[in-house]
Amino acid sequence: MPEETTTTQPASIKDLKPKMKLEGTVTRTELYGAFVDLGLEREGMIHISRMARRRVNKVSDKLKVGDKVTVWVVNVDQEQGRIGLTMVEPPAVDWDELAVGQVRKGKVVRLERYGAFVDIGAERPGLLHVKEMGHYVRNPSEVVKEGEEVEVRIIGLNPRKHQIDLSMDLGDSDEAEVEEEEPMLSPMEMAFRRAQSQNAKKRSRGSRRKRHQYDDEWEEIYRRTLDRA
Repeated sequence: MPEETTTTQPASIKDLKPKMKLEGTVTRTELYGAFVDLGLEREGMIHISRMARRRVNKVSDKLKVGDKVTVWVVNVDQEQGRIGLTMVEPPAVDWDELAVGQVRKGKVVRLERYGAFVDIGAERPGLLHVKEMGHYVRNPSEVVKEGEEVEVRIIGLNPRKHQIDLSMDLGDSDEAEVEEEEPMLSPMEMAFRRAQSQNAKKRSRGSRRKRHQYDDEWEEIYRRTLDRA
């Protein structure tokens, strides 16, 4: 879940760090971006691609000389005296900080018929699919509510598509211990379990086909979620 950031005005370029939040004034604009006076020995530059989440066609559509802006540090080159800035608030958690198996806290930001989107502080919310909420859950609202804080485990990452799959199963080992303690099965019980397994595989193939249909919905929901930000 994203942390609240406070505005800090450093005294020197040496004090700057990535993701630091700053206030400044636009001093001049170019076709490729805008320069900002941060009260330091060098100005910072906002590239046109970092002025909004969506594409900006002209710098003048977003900024003009004299505008007061809130920006975040992207990178700093002290030797060259260059400061890269962005007007898009960076995520609290970068992609390289995420890993399958991690347990994180987040906030439910949207409910859909097939699951819930949970903000864990990454670039985009992760999808907590209804099948990952427990047994026999028909509607996500039976388990979570919008605005509710939940604890989830990362079960899938796709940086290329910017997708994160989540589960409410935090990986407890109780089930494994129970399975180890199970007595030997009779031939009839073994046959019954094989039949169950075959039926589960058939259902799984059907679920994978349905999951492809969700990909487009993912992108649409993400866009709407980001537009609200």
